[in-house]
Amino acid sequence: MGTKRPAGLIAIDHEMARQHADALASYAGATQTAQTIAASLKKNGSLLLLGMGGSHAVGRAVEPLYRALGIDAIALPLSEQLGQPLSLEGRTVLMTSQSGESAEVVRWFDETGGGSDTFGLTLEAGSFLARTAPSLIGAGGTELAFAATRSLTVSFALHLAVLAALGEDPATALAALTFPETPDIDAALAALDGVATVVTSGRRLQGLAEALALGLTELSRRPCFSLEGGQLRHGPMEMLGSTIGVVLFRGQDSTAGLVTAMAVSAVETGAPVIIFDASGKEPVAGAVTIGFKAAAGLAAIFAMLPVAQRFMIAFADARVENAGTPVRSTKITRSE
Repeated sequence: MGTKRPAGLIAIDHEMARQHADALASYAGATQTAQTIAASLKKNGSLLLLGMGGSHAVGRAVEPLYRALGIDAIALPLSEQLGQPLSLEGRTVLMTSQSGESAEVVRWFDETGGGSDTFGLTLEAGSFLARTAPSLIGAGGTELAFAATRSLTVSFALHLAVLAALGEDPATALAALTFPETPDIDAALAALDGVATVVTSGRRLQGLAEALALGLTELSRRPCFSLEGGQLRHGPMEMLGSTIGVVLFRGQDSTAGLVTAMAVSAVETGAPVIIFDASGKEPVAGAVTIGFKAAAGLAAIFAMLPVAQRFMIAFADARVENAGTPVRSTKITRSE
């Protein structure tokens, strides 16, 4: 809104500037622990991904990747597991907390004691989580800025190490980290000039959509939210119109046609529609496309995520004077 960049966004800029290097270092350093987790997954065939906030969005994003390798993976908010738990018998548990110190993490271990098939994923090697369970440790230390950016990219790189230990070829994902794409976002931002709120949506990339919605909400203080594509279709289409922005994520996978159909329907409502597109398919008429090389899975996520981060920051900076400085939250949530 002003010419001086808010301190909170400068802090996020610093995190983002090193996220690719830290992600690559995280992947390289995770081999041994990743192999241990992979051995547990091969034994159990079942994975429970637990986390809060951006950490839960990471779990949602990797669910389909583990399922594609034959692992029965489900991501739950840790708060939900505390209140209405799934059985842990025969499951590998991967607890994600970038700080390793959130209130729910501490309570969960106090109540369950963990177990031999419980693992952590964190950015802080000295944290409660890292001390309590064998953990994947992200490079670069704790993320200091408010909204999750580097922590997401690093967490995905740690998951890539586990997926590689399970037999996934990491080459295309590593290439996306090594050679980042930087498509223009100005037209997309302009299309959302008049919106009151934004809904994000995807199919196989729904977890990425949820991560963006969280960041948009935290930074712009607008009620931006995410609905999986089928869920958006079943009723909530009623809200769409010129003041509701729609941001879709389309990858090169079997669900791309469903995302395309949603884009066509959303355009027909008069809503401004933005598509983060790595599908390799033709652009959708009436929508603004942010295009990437054709990719799926973590390769698509690594390509799109940093651009989505730039998008959410610019969206918020145009609407909030001190974007990036929380007024009702803290970086590490120590209360339930």
